[in-house]
Amino acid sequence: MEQEFQVNGTLIWYFYICKRQVWLMSHALTPDQDDENIQQGRTIHEYSYPRDKKELNLGNVKIDLVRSERGQLVIGEIKKSSRFLTSATRQLQYYLWQVEKMGVQARGELFIPEERQRLEVVLDEEAKKELLKVEEEIRDIVGQHLPPPAKKIKWCRPCAYAEFCWA
Repeated sequence: MEQEFQVNGTLIWYFYICKRQVWLMSHALTPDQDDENIQQGRTIHEYSYPRDKKELNLGNVKIDLVRSERGQLVIGEIKKSSRFLTSATRQLQYYLWQVEKMGVQARGELFIPEERQRLEVVLDEEAKKELLKVEEEIRDIVGQHLPPPAKKIKWCRPCAYAEFCWA
């Protein structure tokens, strides 16, 4: 029996950057793991916030950081920079929503250690509606036989998927 496709936080992240990346990632075509940006992101994730619980895996939700502050659960997403603030915010809202569906209340924070920023992320009804719509759009993209056509956008230059689009 084939397992039903599940949207995950990474696909939510890519959706706001490039729909082609959504298709590539969902079809197990991973970006260049030796890419400088991916390596730098891994290093930041690994060495930042050493006292916190990291990599909580809840199926289609892989939370970067978990901590308790004043008796409240905080789930966090660690990012290299604030350049992709919309995608990072939506990704964290998706995690908050999935955790809420499990009956757990949590607060969300984006952590950007290189910029010394901590940004609170709130999940409201408007965000849930948008994420529901985005889940459907992601399923539509993933269900296509071919990826969406490559098109130059401002994020192409540092993209670890560049070889898939421009080689």
